[in-house]
Amino acid sequence: MKITTKLIAAGALIACAGASFAQNSPPPELRNVVQLSATGTVEVQQDLLVLNLATSKEAADAATVQTQLKQALDAALAEAKRNAQTGQLDVRTGTFGLYPRYGKDGKINGWQGRAELVLEGRDFARITATAGKIQTLAISNVAFGLSREARAKVEGEAQTQAIEQFKARAAELAKGFGFSNYSLREVAVNSNEMVPGPRPRMMAMEAKAGSFSDSAVPVEAGKAQVIVNVSGSVQMR
Repeated sequence: MKITTKLIAAGALIACAGASFAQNSPPPELRNVVQLSATGTVEVQQDLLVLNLATSKEAADAATVQTQLKQALDAALAEAKRNAQTGQLDVRTGTFGLYPRYGKDGKINGWQGRAELVLEGRDFARITATAGKIQTLAISNVAFGLSREARAKVEGEAQTQAIEQFKARAAELAKGFGFSNYSLREVAVNSNEMVPGPRPRMMAMEAKAGSFSDSAVPVEAGKAQVIVNVSGSVQMR
């Protein structure tokens, strides 16, 4: 009985040693594997307008500044919500903050604050006309982009381009190295949006509130590029 126990224990030790050796042994060296990437690009008209309106206030105490900002924002919200329509003109508030103002002696000698309202959507005429009617805030920034619907519509096309280019390049490389074919090992797909040319900038000076009264702000969208990148490795064989 003791001999049997010793034999079993010895067999267990040998099995553990074999498993440990297998775990510690280096992975087999990869051979005939090549890394490559390909890109698909589709240009599309921007269909989303993001218009920021803002106002700044100053006063000797924080409560006065807060009250003034709230009044300006409430009036702007009331006007904007009258024309709001999901997807066409969405309304949301932006930054609302108060900050102390310091004198030369380092002490607080007043307060200042800023409030923002954001108009966003696909109906450019509705958005700009609404902005023109808002009396208490001024336009501070205009930007364009792609709606999710427009992006999704062309993203598939860009992805197909990238995949076809990836496959063609993999076949070309395999042939160039003297192989007849290849198999896919791993792949990653990433997409992003780029706007050619200079990006929209914050206006150097905000127009005075009411200067766009009852008049639509002129805007013109450009084009964006939806880019899909496919990268990975293939096994040549």
